Amino acid sequence: MQIRIAPAIVVVLLVTVQVFGKTQADIGSSELAVDIAVGVLACVLALGVWRWPIPTALGLAGLATLAITATPAATMATAVVACKHRIGTASWVALAGVAGHAVLGLWRPMPGLPYSWWLVLDVITHAALVGWGSLIKARLELINSLKERARRAEAEQGRRIAEARAAERTALAREMHDVLAHRLSLVATYSGALEYRQDANPAQLAKAAGVIRDGVHQALDELREVITVLRDDTAQRPHLGIDDLPALIAETRETGTDVDFSNSTTAAPPPPTGRTTYRIIQEGLTNARKHAPGQPVRITLTGAPGDSLRVSLSNPAPDVDAAIPGTGTGLVGLTERVRLTGGHLDHELTATGEFVLQASLPWPT
Repeated sequence: MQIRIAPAIVVVLLVTVQVFGKTQADIGSSELAVDIAVGVLACVLALGVWRWPIPTALGLAGLATLAITATPAATMATAVVACKHRIGTASWVALAGVAGHAVLGLWRPMPGLPYSWWLVLDVITHAALVGWGSLIKARLELINSLKERARRAEAEQGRRIAEARAAERTALAREMHDVLAHRLSLVATYSGALEYRQDANPAQLAKAAGVIRDGVHQALDELREVITVLRDDTAQRPHLGIDDLPALIAETRETGTDVDFSNSTTAAPPPPTGRTTYRIIQEGLTNARKHAPGQPVRITLTGAPGDSLRVSLSNPAPDVDAAIPGTGTGLVGLTERVRLTGGHLDHELTATGEFVLQASLPWPT
């Protein structure tokens, strides 16, 4: 708004100065009346230059043929056209302004100034106005482009933040699945034993009930840790790795599952690889307890730095699945987890009736 008001104020002041000069000059009253009327009309027309720049500029160029008091408004209109339109359009408008002043110079020449110099000064003035307006237009376009780039960068940053949050929530969902599936499968195994072993003595029943209670408490504690991370971005998720595998296998063996575990690696893999390995074996043991209860499980770890860490887990597949329900998303999420680390995971039911889960993870030196 200030950019629009300032030129209007300048135009009014210049017209006022010109009118005052006319009143002090030795001119007729009729000529003075025409100059004043043209000056006032030019100021009125100049109000529409920002909304209709080209028609206003051409109209003011026509008024400039009648009196010099229209010159401030006409030149200002030429500059505005150069600010808002292409240089070609602004040049044609400037040419109309030059023509208007050329006509004015013919029938009302400037005292003490030859007509040729009047035309030269007029052409130079309008060329300068076109150049100045084009420079302002280029600057405004540059500023607008920078604002647009900043807006896009801000939107892109917001999109990246949203994607990062979605990825983190997906990772948390996988953690919750892994934790609850493992713990609840243990609880389901002991609950099944209590259901089918009705002849068990009170001591065995009490032991099984204690294991179920501990399993539920552990599931609640681990779920609470994950929810804490979900609520507080600064909290750290518990990360389990290769060193925690013996406890996981011992816990599985206590449920009656025979686990043959072989680890031929000679060094500890990086923490991300160790965490993924732990989740692979945890998911494999959970599926074995759910779908092949009582069947032995064989686990092997091989690999070395600079090569890859290979995980193999197999167990005999039962003829009929156990009644424990499952969504089938565990292996899907596990496959995605392994893919994100740069490895790959395969699972299949072999011709010999074994379910085999194999994974290969990168192990940099």
